[in-house]
Amino acid sequence: QAAALQIIGSCAELSEQMQCLMCARGVGQASAIAILAEFCVLPKHLKSPQVSRHAGLDVRLYDSGTSVRRPGRLTKAGNRYLRAGLYMPCMSAIQHDPRAKAFYDQLVARGKKKKQALCAVMRKYLTGLWFCFTHAVPFNSEELFDQRHLQKA
Repeated sequence: QAAALQIIGSCAELSEQMQCLMCARGVGQASAIAILAEFCVLPKHLKSPQVSRHAGLDVRLYDSGTSVRRPGRLTKAGNRYLRAGLYMPCMSAIQHDPRAKAFYDQLVARGKKKKQALCAVMRKYLTGLWFCFTHAVPFNSEELFDQRHLQKA
């Protein structure tokens, strides 16, 4: 971690990107380093669904003819380090970010399992963090989670 901080400190662009990532509730120094390390190897022209697919947070549908229709599941075929780097920040965001909590609670109220709702929050957070990384703007959950989630909660 000390070596990573030294490398990040020596590059102004990486320092700015790390500060933008750390503006998100739940993202601390250790998780920001892990997420930044995984983002740096990706081309910046990727769109958020492509990054979601890279992380393995996309839904794979099972559709075989007319008789077999199983519920969709996460592929988990992507980057496990990126998923692991997002897990604890999203758990913390569900508790401390009112918008993320309202989104999570709304999904659970609609009948989703808690793990499914957590993965949906992870996917949303990944989208927001990717935007922050590529555009060098601080993370803002107001832009990520809709106001209507707070009203229904």
